[in-house]
Amino acid sequence: MEINLATPALLFPALSLLMLAYTNRFLGLASLIRSLHQRLQESHDRALVGQIANLRRRLELIRRMQAVGVSSLAACVVCMGLLLSGQLGAAQLTFVLSLLLLLVSLGLSFAEILISTDALKIQLGALERDPIAGPPERP
Repeated sequence: MEINLATPALLFPALSLLMLAYTNRFLGLASLIRSLHQRLQESHDRALVGQIANLRRRLELIRRMQAVGVSSLAACVVCMGLLLSGQLGAAQLTFVLSLLLLLVSLGLSFAEILISTDALKIQLGALERDPIAGPPERP
């Protein structure tokens, strides 16, 4: 396998966009958690407990996704350093490691997406049990 400095550099834009997407997921989840916390404080709705457990799992997956994504990016940087120092064999191994870490990060992302659909199913179940009958009556 022929590898040069441009090869690991190709991953930088993809990894940067991936990390941005992960950060956006995290921020959205943080906002949702704050909203659910406030709703739980106000209504003591036990249906929210299932949502909270789901969010806890998703938060952990996002943390792992970010950690593995950053590790992939770091491996790319190390690979470039090894290429600059002329250590082609070590650079190739490091590049393969970077690709494997990227795959793990994408796998975790897929798992988080699957869990997020579970959260929507919980919400839909709550709607089915207590549907809105119509607009509120006016006094």
